[in-house]
Amino acid sequence: MTSARPGPEVPTATYRLQLQPSFPFAAAAAAVPYLASLGVSHLHLSPVLEAVPGSPHGYDVVDHARVRGELGGEEGLRSLARTAREHGLGLVVDIVPNHMAMAPRHNHALWEVLREGPGSPYARWFDIDWQAQDGRVLLPVLGGPVGSQLEHLVVDGDVLRYHEHAFPLRAGTGELPLPELLDAQWYRPVWWRLARTELNYRRFFSISELIGLRVEDPEVFDATHAKILQLLDEGVIDGLRVDHPDGLADPDGYLARLHEASGGRWTVVEKILADGERLPASWPVAGTTGYDALRQVDGLFTDQTGAYELLGRYRAFAAPQTDRGGNWEATVRRAAYKVLTHELAAETDRLTRVATRLCASSPDLALRDRAPWALRTAVEELLVRMRVYRPYASGDAAAVVTEEAAEEARLAFVVPEEAEAVGIVRRLLVEPPGDPSAPDHADRVEFRTRFAQTASALRAKSVEDTAFYRYVPLLSATEVGGDPGRPGVSPEDFHAHCARVQHDWPATGTVVSTHDTKRSADVRAALAVLTECPGRWAELLAEVNQPGEGVGVPDGQLAWAAWQTVFGLGTAEEERVQQALLKHVREAGMYTSWTEQEPPYEEAVAAFVAAGPCGAPGERVAAFRKALEPHVRANVLGTALVHLTMPGVPDVYQGTEGEYRALVDPDNRRAVPFPPETPGEKDALTAAALRLRARRPDAFGRAASYEPLSAEGPAAEHCVAFARSGEAVTAVTRLSLRLAETGGWRDTRLTLPPGRWADVLTEGREFTGHARVADLFDRLPVVLLERVAEG
Repeated sequence: MTSARPGPEVPTATYRLQLQPSFPFAAAAAAVPYLASLGVSHLHLSPVLEAVPGSPHGYDVVDHARVRGELGGEEGLRSLARTAREHGLGLVVDIVPNHMAMAPRHNHALWEVLREGPGSPYARWFDIDWQAQDGRVLLPVLGGPVGSQLEHLVVDGDVLRYHEHAFPLRAGTGELPLPELLDAQWYRPVWWRLARTELNYRRFFSISELIGLRVEDPEVFDATHAKILQLLDEGVIDGLRVDHPDGLADPDGYLARLHEASGGRWTVVEKILADGERLPASWPVAGTTGYDALRQVDGLFTDQTGAYELLGRYRAFAAPQTDRGGNWEATVRRAAYKVLTHELAAETDRLTRVATRLCASSPDLALRDRAPWALRTAVEELLVRMRVYRPYASGDAAAVVTEEAAEEARLAFVVPEEAEAVGIVRRLLVEPPGDPSAPDHADRVEFRTRFAQTASALRAKSVEDTAFYRYVPLLSATEVGGDPGRPGVSPEDFHAHCARVQHDWPATGTVVSTHDTKRSADVRAALAVLTECPGRWAELLAEVNQPGEGVGVPDGQLAWAAWQTVFGLGTAEEERVQQALLKHVREAGMYTSWTEQEPPYEEAVAAFVAAGPCGAPGERVAAFRKALEPHVRANVLGTALVHLTMPGVPDVYQGTEGEYRALVDPDNRRAVPFPPETPGEKDALTAAALRLRARRPDAFGRAASYEPLSAEGPAAEHCVAFARSGEAVTAVTRLSLRLAETGGWRDTRLTLPPGRWADVLTEGREFTGHARVADLFDRLPVVLLERVAEG
């Protein structure tokens, strides 16, 4: 399948736009001339298919056959594509294969399943366990137990209404008394609190409003991808970003099918790689969306030694319990146990039911006589010891569910014979499921599949959505794809990563800010400076946190995180800080949570934020940041330039071409002006780098090269530099505060590749040979050079 219009196979750079009713296709089209002038090759659009009305993000798809009407419909998308083409731009679109909105009023396929049950043609679409809940879909939508909600459950013809919800009635049941009517449906409306333990459909993480799709079924794949493939085939869109492939039953099979159906279009997957993990080499994709690059870039500007000193200062200040924010690994482990027994209890129950059924009926007698509680314990103990998101069919499951983890898991049992359940569970996970005709084959496949899906949800919820908010010595390290336990990256490791990416995945995506990052790159870049002055930071906090300042501190960890938040953000409206920190404490789940809110604690947090970080003491933090501004600037510009010139295809998140300070969503999804109202030096740097990539695509493309350049002299460790294909050179200042404290650049020099090199960022400057680093960084703490002549 090929496009009706020839176009670039691989983007040189993409620009992410967050579409929503207040920023539809027409608004994106109006921004095209500016974005084209910036130097990107493609617009990267958030999901474009029909979503729940009013959705601010579009990931809650309700109809795969239609382009979203609130954005302008299919004609609006086609018009945007035409405008983009006229300015030399293509389109990359975000797709959501893992789930749909659990909104039957808007989701026709789901409506039919609720009306007709497992006999519906659409029943195969959704990942529902019809063997649970007496074969009825649990709908956790009621505000209390059903008996307390009867007056709000209203029969309206062939529809059952509950406030804004609407559900279809099974044929012939509309005249029944309410108790019998409810019992006669293919679904069961229940109190929302039952979802965590009773739910019988797969969801996105622990979000019951999103129901899992079975795209492993070819018919479901075809139905849910037909419109996107049509748009690809007709040249309306050019490439794809695949959201959350780890939730799928068979990511390997899905990506192979998508590759074939799309004709091998440029496709990146939102795969979060753990530190040291590799993307499966067999996946027919260009690479990841780029969180692995974020980890490397952030780490490069983080002082490893200072980060560990900052950890010590944090522990002395906040006195966190070891497994509630004091030690990274222990914090993750405790969070994982909590998530498994609370948010993902229903998923764990389903895994246990499959394992129990398999062991009870398997012809392999070695599996028999295993107590359900023992199997559940074994499953839980192996899940919490996973170091990556999940195993894959194309990989070695034994390297993911390790024997070392199994040995640790056995310690949860007192009786050795009962501990054998761990070996049984691991064996079911690492051994091939065997003969497809065997009576237990289907259960073996399901167990492996459910374990992998639950593992990915657990990793996301326990690490990104819990531990990141409990372990807070350095907030810039608690980022998607990051490793807070190892917050720095040496230049040598950074160069090794870049060389490997250029060799293995040269067209992969790279990001430093996205719609999902906890903090924008500029905020994290500022926070990284604190690793260069941990002592001064701790002294400042001791001063502003004194009782005499009139600041009541709810708890030390929250206070530490709040002060870092306002340092990283700089001047900002109190409302934004309050909103972010309320989300912070609810995600942490230590003293309040989304489902068990504690108003007195939350009120204390709000009062602290108002009186402290956003009050008079906060001005001292602002003054401290101002004194460090040259070093914040070095990190901000260095992060931007490294991201834009390292191997891979950089994705620029909306507004981040210039200074962009944002916190966690929804703060990072605010509208941005096009063009920016007051462009600054970061805007100029971004445009210069992107235009260089556009002028010399081969220097950064699939066949490009990456060569580390080493500085020499007393401050060599503070200069990180690399060449791209002998045509461009990037050099940035690393740990500039440490550099200033040790005497500056002095006679440090950087040997440039042969040729004459023009400064892309400052007109009229050229360099050759052994350039003095102080001269390179005379105007800016970074430099981008373009070869203009042979030596």
